[in-house]
Amino acid sequence: MSADKSVADVDAMKPVFTTDGLHPRDSFQRWHDVLDAQEANLDLQRVDDEPFMARVESSTVGALNILRMSQSALRTEFRKFGAWRHGREGMVTAAFKLSGTSSSLQDGREAVLSPGDLYILDKRPGVLTTSAGSQAISMDIPREYLERVLGPTQLYTALPARAELASTSLARAFFRELIRVGPGLSPASADRMASIGVDLIVASIAEQMAKEVPRPLHGTVVVQRAKAFVEANLADPTLDPPKLAAAVGVSLRRLQELFQERGQHISDWIWQRRLEAAAKRLADPGYVHLPIGTLAYGCGFASQAHFSRRFKACFGTAPTEYRHAALVSAQ
Repeated sequence: MSADKSVADVDAMKPVFTTDGLHPRDSFQRWHDVLDAQEANLDLQRVDDEPFMARVESSTVGALNILRMSQSALRTEFRKFGAWRHGREGMVTAAFKLSGTSSSLQDGREAVLSPGDLYILDKRPGVLTTSAGSQAISMDIPREYLERVLGPTQLYTALPARAELASTSLARAFFRELIRVGPGLSPASADRMASIGVDLIVASIAEQMAKEVPRPLHGTVVVQRAKAFVEANLADPTLDPPKLAAAVGVSLRRLQELFQERGQHISDWIWQRRLEAAAKRLADPGYVHLPIGTLAYGCGFASQAHFSRRFKACFGTAPTEYRHAALVSAQ
């Protein structure tokens, strides 16, 4: 399947806005008014004389509100990333380019975007210029999660994960299917699938950073890639510092040095992320049917006893008690 059809050919999205049926002389102003009503604080400029069109469709899967936007050639300046989605100040926008071409500018970095590319824009001033027939899907994802794994967003805004990357191709295919099957998922399954999708986006950006980031930042990128690999492989009980070093292509000694420069130890980081993932699942009603041992194994622990011992040392309470308290407070 070609990149420009990877998500655009599904029909599970619901219309939100369209200029279809409007007189050509009114369509651009109507689009401008819609964005103004959302307090988006944008400066829109036409870049050709063709009849203007815009269309927005949406699909919600778990915590992800996915938008598919089609529009004519347009220069959009974000003076301040506003409330296109109210209450999303702690989020950044991730988008897959589906058709047409675009250029993005943010944090002093400019990129030309082609069909299939994945890119990130944060809620800071920036410019996005689209060609005629441009289409993309976008979603807001938590800034805190991206920065925990990849570092400050200034490192990768307007740094597209190219369509030909294996990780980007996988992420694109995943979202194609997620949009298609999303309406049939249970709430718990939708939340889990949305979380997997965010992890795939992170992995794609991490891979592109490793290819293009300036050499002085190489150590930072290696650590970020290592952390992204840990996130994607928490369930692997054999994941340890040597295996992690091999996965990111550096010696174990070098990886240990890079983590220590940041006041961290590799094994401590792996166990901490496993414990945090387990705590999140213990508090998730969607996992309440899983025995503690099964849940622990799914987070990379070899035995329930080992898990219980480490969990209590970290959180001050046994896993069973933690689950009970979390589920009671959520009622």
